[in-house]
Amino acid sequence: MRAARMMSLLLQLQVRGELTGAELARLLEVSERTVQRDAKALADAGIPVRSTRGPAGGYRLGGGYRTRLTGIGLDEAGALAFLGLGAPAEQLGLGDLVEGLQTKIRAALTTEARDSAQRTADRFHLDNVRWFARPEPVPFLGPLAVAVWQDRRVRLDYERDGRSTRRTVDPLGPILASGEWYLVALRRGARRTYRVSRVRAVHPLDQAVSRPAGFDLAEDWRASRREIESEAMEVEVTLRARASSLPALRRVVPATRQHLVPTLVNEPHIELTVPFESRSWAVFALLGLGGGVEVLAPPWVRERVADQSRSAAAHYPAGPTLPG
Repeated sequence: MRAARMMSLLLQLQVRGELTGAELARLLEVSERTVQRDAKALADAGIPVRSTRGPAGGYRLGGGYRTRLTGIGLDEAGALAFLGLGAPAEQLGLGDLVEGLQTKIRAALTTEARDSAQRTADRFHLDNVRWFARPEPVPFLGPLAVAVWQDRRVRLDYERDGRSTRRTVDPLGPILASGEWYLVALRRGARRTYRVSRVRAVHPLDQAVSRPAGFDLAEDWRASRREIESEAMEVEVTLRARASSLPALRRVVPATRQHLVPTLVNEPHIELTVPFESRSWAVFALLGLGGGVEVLAPPWVRERVADQSRSAAAHYPAGPTLPG
């Protein structure tokens, strides 16, 4: 434990230059007294850790000393895929591993390369969560990830259509898509996808999972997306839409059909025809757009939206105007 902590202290100095005792204590989650002892032990071992006293003092490495013995372990190697993905790594329980791994990798870089990496980090940021949305809580993502690592079968308590069901599955891997987590698994030999936020309990079973030969999780997900997105749409709706409502309309039509909704128009209104995956979703989505769209066809969609609008309005009878 102490050896790992001393290596972390050394790497922090190599990456960051000079640090105060308080800064090192915070980074290593130890006391300043422990930092002093570890720095002295490193110096006694021949590593040029220099210390200066006073308000501007701290610790640094002298003589251009560098170590390339970064010591990346198997657990840290498994976290390599999550470098730069802090929030997903935290959800999977890999946050500390990824942070330590980043420090080790940066320590192995030349000064020029490290400056270049920092310059990129200062100028580019990746955010995979869509606008006006918060990821759903996934309290059982950790146990599912453990089952994936250990190739163990699990029994899930899963909520679907408001009802609790139980599924015994062979987990193949979690997928993060548009800020939401999904589990790809086999159930009775057939591939299934489960939304992790709907998992209510995970019961590991003492049975090993045999992964299909040649299975590629990323390619499997891409193929599934292509299959879903290429499915024929159930209903097409002709609308008269306000120009200001077009961004919202784009968000409710399928991804492969969003090109049918223009981003810029020169008129206050536009007529267009867009598809929806299902009749129920078409009505629900169009109601959400309120007065921003008018359904022109087909007649049954227009009538259903009108009926639902009148029904909603009935809950809010006209009353006295509120002050202000």
